[in-house]
Amino acid sequence: MQPLWSSCNNRRSKITHIHLLGVALVLLLFLASPTTSCKEEEKASLLGFLDGLSQNSGLPTSWQNDTNCCLWEGILCNMDGAVMDISLASIGLEGHISPSLGNLTSLLKLNLSGNSLSGGLPLELLLSRSIIVLDVSLNKLDGEFHELQSTPDSEMKVINISSNLFTGYFPSTTLGSMKNLAALNMSNNSFTGEIPSTLCVDKPFFAVLDLSYNQFHGRIPTELGSCSRLRVLKAGQNQLTGTLPAELFNVTSLEHLSFPNNHLQGTLEHVGKLRNLVILDLGWNGLNGKIPDYIGQLKRLQELHLDNNNISGVLPSALSNCSNLTTIILKDNNFQGELKRVNFSTLSNLKFLDFRSNKFTGTIPESLYSCSNLIALRLSFNNLHGQFSSSISNLRSLKFLALSHNNFTNIIDALQIISKSRTLALLLIGGNFKNETMPEYDTFHGFENLQCLAINKCSLYGHLPNWLAKLKRLRGLLLDNNKLSGPIPTWINSLNLLFYLDISNNNLTGDIPTALMEMPTLKSAHSDPIILKFPIYLTPFLQYRATSSFPKMLNLGNNKFTGVIPPQIGQLQALLTLNLSFNNFHGDIPPSIGNLKNLQVLDLSYNDLTGAIPSSLERLHFLSRFNISSNDLEGPVPTGGQFSTFPDSSFFGNPKLCSPTLMHHCNSAKATPVSTISTGEYIDKVIIAVAFDISNNSFNGDIPTALVEMPMLESANSDSIIFKLALYMPPFLQYRTTSGPPRILNLGYNKLTGVIPPEIGQLKALLTLNLTGAIHSTLEMLHFLSKLNISNNDLEGPVPTGGQFSTFPDSSFTGNPKLCSSTLLHHCSSADAAPAPSTSTGHYIDKVIFVISFGMFFGVGVLYDQMVLSRYIYFSLI
Repeated sequence: MQPLWSSCNNRRSKITHIHLLGVALVLLLFLASPTTSCKEEEKASLLGFLDGLSQNSGLPTSWQNDTNCCLWEGILCNMDGAVMDISLASIGLEGHISPSLGNLTSLLKLNLSGNSLSGGLPLELLLSRSIIVLDVSLNKLDGEFHELQSTPDSEMKVINISSNLFTGYFPSTTLGSMKNLAALNMSNNSFTGEIPSTLCVDKPFFAVLDLSYNQFHGRIPTELGSCSRLRVLKAGQNQLTGTLPAELFNVTSLEHLSFPNNHLQGTLEHVGKLRNLVILDLGWNGLNGKIPDYIGQLKRLQELHLDNNNISGVLPSALSNCSNLTTIILKDNNFQGELKRVNFSTLSNLKFLDFRSNKFTGTIPESLYSCSNLIALRLSFNNLHGQFSSSISNLRSLKFLALSHNNFTNIIDALQIISKSRTLALLLIGGNFKNETMPEYDTFHGFENLQCLAINKCSLYGHLPNWLAKLKRLRGLLLDNNKLSGPIPTWINSLNLLFYLDISNNNLTGDIPTALMEMPTLKSAHSDPIILKFPIYLTPFLQYRATSSFPKMLNLGNNKFTGVIPPQIGQLQALLTLNLSFNNFHGDIPPSIGNLKNLQVLDLSYNDLTGAIPSSLERLHFLSRFNISSNDLEGPVPTGGQFSTFPDSSFFGNPKLCSPTLMHHCNSAKATPVSTISTGEYIDKVIIAVAFDISNNSFNGDIPTALVEMPMLESANSDSIIFKLALYMPPFLQYRTTSGPPRILNLGYNKLTGVIPPEIGQLKALLTLNLTGAIHSTLEMLHFLSKLNISNNDLEGPVPTGGQFSTFPDSSFTGNPKLCSSTLLHHCSSADAAPAPSTSTGHYIDKVIFVISFGMFFGVGVLYDQMVLSRYIYFSLI
């Protein structure tokens, strides 16, 4: 990828108008004298800008003194004392942009990016006859671009209004007369309507157009094919439809063509014409046909993203000619044939290769192992076969290897071969080696850096092998759906970092060893987070960017374990999922399970458990799935905590259990009576007791203190009232007591003002807040938060990475231009809260928002959603 002002690789002779502009600006800045006295009219215009800013704005103190304005920070004057450059990026400016800046008749460059400026963009700036570069990106500017006729002698060459809150239609008339326009970045706003067909009319230097992350719809205009100088064309994440126009492939100057996440159709028949192409991203559309042999003519191509389309056929051997390729993403298509058609040995720069979910056959070609720079390789869900080659050790940079669900054989040699990779962190080879035996090596060395190992769904025989004890960096181990037998070995607690263990659906026997109750990472919710270079997706909703956010899970279900459930299980207070179902456990349910206050899933079904359901389980306030069916439990079903949310099927097969909703009703000797009221009465009591919803009205004023002193919203405990008819909250839940529904305070969509009372921390179920300032780190302690939306506020600083924060999509944070993180457009500096760097339109080419979903799709995840209370999501490992 090239910055806006750079020339193409290996191209030295062709100097464009943009390059001349860059040279001219450098010369002008060099000739400017910092000692020149500024003109009074220039100073007056700058002070007018100062008046439009908030008092607490971050403008340097030099602006406050009655001194030479050419000496003010961010100001550069020419030899005549006229302001020619204003560079005030990322210094915390607040307030409005004053139209007085339009009076600076010698101003060439205005950069106000990365601040918190609000209001509209003054028309005086767009009508300026002097401004060449206008950059107001990463602010909170809003409003529509009202159509106006720009002056025919406008010098405007670069406009960057990206990452703001602009709405309305494309300002085609406003931009129409800017004959010198070379780069336009409107990305990450809320523009709508169709892309105009007149974009390139009378614009001989137009080279960069970025419309990504808006709401444009309709077809791609065929007239874009006349943009003969266009180098960058990006319009991903919109709602564009229709066929990819053939005329677009006539723009042979294109270096970056990006239309992902739209609804486009068509083929790549003419792609060979774009011989200057460096990045081609057409993923997540409806393209069909084949990759033509002409692809081999794209000698400069570095990234090829065609994932999630309907493209079929074989890989063209001509792909071998694209020797500069670093990234090939073809997952979720209908490709077939053998991979050996491509000579990968010519692709020495290849780093990321993802062919997941296609129909490739044959073996892994030996030439692929010559790609020594390969970091991530995913071939899962294909029809590949054969044995692993010892040449895999040539992949010296490999960190992620996913080969699951193919037809590979010989697991004994496979693990010995792969273990020699010292860089490997993620190994997913499940769904292969069917009915083989789990190897037990006499000596074993390797996997020094392995963090996740998945050998599941293989129907392997044997035992839990001792060589696993040597994988000291292991965090996730998935051996489910095999035929392993024998006990859980006592060395299990030597894996000090292991927090995700799934050995369900095997033939394991014996008691649960005490060693398993001593797993340090299952005792504490805190662990050293490892930031993942690639997000790991949990289908269909969640992505994880740090290991600290993965669910802590212990799944021993569907085995032949015996004995009692150890009372020491209450020590594993970090557990989110505990599954002991379909075993032969007997005895009581340990009351210590009530100490697992983070627990979201508890499944003890199909065992031989006896006794009563411990009342301590009522303390599991985040439990969204509970199953104790088919045991021999007795006594009343608790009514506190989450118990009123569980369906009757959670308790079936325990004929001695009783409750008002089961066939066996409790008598007064078995349970403390609870008050009952008629159907008509309980509706009023539910609303008064647990909900206060005045959203979507026109209330104004401050939030009264009395509202944050409501006792029913402060305490989770209240007198339970049983409903004669279940109260349903669609689409999932039914409630049979008043203690079941969530406490809700919904003040959204009103006109409330003032600050949020600090006493609001006493309330437990707030859903909608309007915030300013930084995101407090204490929110990381909300380990069960599954929905967070703080978009369109004025928050600042780094987005926390602990707790659930790595699971939230970027849309949760949009509209806060001063927030920063590694995934947002505004990246944090080493100071963790440093303002965003000033970035030209061209540099946004390097910030393509693209994610490679190499993956371990972990087994079971459960969300506690405040809006629907719970949903149980099944995940599959790839």
